[in-house]
Amino acid sequence: MGSTPVTLMSTDHCTLCEEALTLLFGIPELAGRRLSVVDVAEDPALVERYGARLPVLRIGDRELDWPFDREAVVAALR
Repeated sequence: MGSTPVTLMSTDHCTLCEEALTLLFGIPELAGRRLSVVDVAEDPALVERYGARLPVLRIGDRELDWPFDREAVVAALR
């Protein structure tokens, strides 16, 4: 199990965010890792930083803007 935090920056009613989450659930390399989903709408600073870019996947200090794929996620986990 990896200890690097994996966080999906998201918001309600975001179709692309739902697609990203579905993709993440299908990546075997994420099995056993804790995946946090943060609703950026709850924090004005997060809306400012991520609002126009959603969804954004944070893996440790790295950020992947949508559209990311399995290969990009696995590379960021290394």
